[in-house]
Amino acid sequence: MRAGSTGPAWITAPGLLPYPQALAAMAARVAGLRAGTACDLVWLVEHPPTYTSGTSATPEGMLDPRFPVFAAGRGGQWTYHGPGQRTAYVMLDLTREDRAIPPRDIRAYVHALEGWVITALASLGVTAERREGRIGLWVDRGGGREDKVAAIGVRVTRWVAWHGVAVNLAPDLGHFSGIVPCGISQHGVTSLADLGITADMPALDAALRDAWGKVFGTG
Repeated sequence: MRAGSTGPAWITAPGLLPYPQALAAMAARVAGLRAGTACDLVWLVEHPPTYTSGTSATPEGMLDPRFPVFAAGRGGQWTYHGPGQRTAYVMLDLTREDRAIPPRDIRAYVHALEGWVITALASLGVTAERREGRIGLWVDRGGGREDKVAAIGVRVTRWVAWHGVAVNLAPDLGHFSGIVPCGISQHGVTSLADLGITADMPALDAALRDAWGKVFGTG
């Protein structure tokens, strides 16, 4: 039986994990998944203040490199990671046929990632929504204002997905001002704390874990 033939393993990294260590660990896991020696993994991480660039990032999107900057290799543009933000790295074999999403369908996979976070946040009292032509998940603040509450950025290597989502629980929102987040300057950034939600990180983690099966099934 191929490793990963059941649901993913879940691991929570302690403390603040430097971004280069996360990249190296993900790359090793991806190699194991491709070789059939590792199982799927959802890895819950917090990083020290960090800016990362995706494959579509432009120099104009970096406004103030006040924190370490790293090339992520994922899709998308500029993203901030930092304390109070839950980054969920999802490493999955997309060839499997025992999930509620079709195999080898990257569009369906990204849609499922979005649905996963939407479902988790709904259980905490936050209505997050997709927006046509915009990456990430958004909250309607009224009066025509919309703020991003979660970022999505993935990479797929020979049908193994990695990277994932970043949900703003209670980060310092001022740290986002050093970049144009995901290349979108006309909208803002929010967090659960900014929205008046008092959930802590364990509660967010529990919501993410509970929502997984509702979107991806048991695989």
